[in-house]
Amino acid sequence: MSVPKKQQTKSASRQRRSHNALKKINLSSCPKCKKPVLPHTACLNCGTYKGRQVLTIKEKGAKKAEAEKRKKEKAKKEKNKGKK
Repeated sequence: MSVPKKQQTKSASRQRRSHNALKKINLSSCPKCKKPVLPHTACLNCGTYKGRQVLTIKEKGAKKAEAEKRKKEKAKKEKNKGKK
């Protein structure tokens, strides 16, 4: 393995590492629902981008209700399989 000929100075090491610093995320607010959104990205809360509706967003409780419905149907099928 090679060995450096000269010791690297503290300032040179720190200057090299300056690109590793964390940067602040620039967020803008959605004009419709006022939630913070990344720029040039559709709002995940209301589904709009540049004033147009581009995503269909389900209601918050609808996802859980749909999962429970599928779970009940699956249990019902298994129950019917056992009776045959």
